[in-house]
Amino acid sequence: MAVIHHTTVKPTKLELLTSWLPSRPWYVGGAGGPALAKAGGFRLDDPEGEVGIEFMVVADASGTHPISYLVPLTYRGAPLDGAEHALVGTMEHGVLGRRWAYDGCHDPVLVAQLLPLIEGRVQAQDQNASDTPDREVTRSYIGDGLAPTHFTATATDGQEGTELTGPDGTSLRLHRVLRPAPDGGPLLPPEAIGHVAGSWQAPDGTRARGLFVVLHAGPRA
Repeated sequence: MAVIHHTTVKPTKLELLTSWLPSRPWYVGGAGGPALAKAGGFRLDDPEGEVGIEFMVVADASGTHPISYLVPLTYRGAPLDGAEHALVGTMEHGVLGRRWAYDGCHDPVLVAQLLPLIEGRVQAQDQNASDTPDREVTRSYIGDGLAPTHFTATATDGQEGTELTGPDGTSLRLHRVLRPAPDGGPLLPPEAIGHVAGSWQAPDGTRARGLFVVLHAGPRA
């Protein structure tokens, strides 16, 4: 189980993201750069206990309307070979020392945990407390048996999200620009066979809820 260290991190995660977010095709904030605040998220455990995995939600007040982004991050004690393009930045952790923060959609450790999360084989963990499940994170899977497990960590960014492609055209789509769901709950597209949903702090102080990840079936033979 991942241990949450309550210590200093320099630069902070929000400072790293303030520099990195404008380089993303799904960034829709103001021209002067993001004005970020932490709005929620959750963690997953690395089975090997080496890599920190966090799905962070940040609110950006820089544009005409506040926007909330989902930012999956991984934290490593050494650089990830071949992932220079996915490096968000480095920081000094008060307990663990230097950490390399990556866009988690390009990190095979995070990608390998997404399907077990959707299928209910792993539990989302609280963002700020050790050994504490996050009950606000929900998931579903309606496929036949276990989903394909060999999604690559080669992610494609679009204007609203990031897509990972698996066998037979199956895809995982991460919603980077978050949309609050109607009162009845998240609405899944017809081809969806699984999802992850969660909550975050809306700019008006209320709790918003919406889709984080959707698993789409591949084309039928």
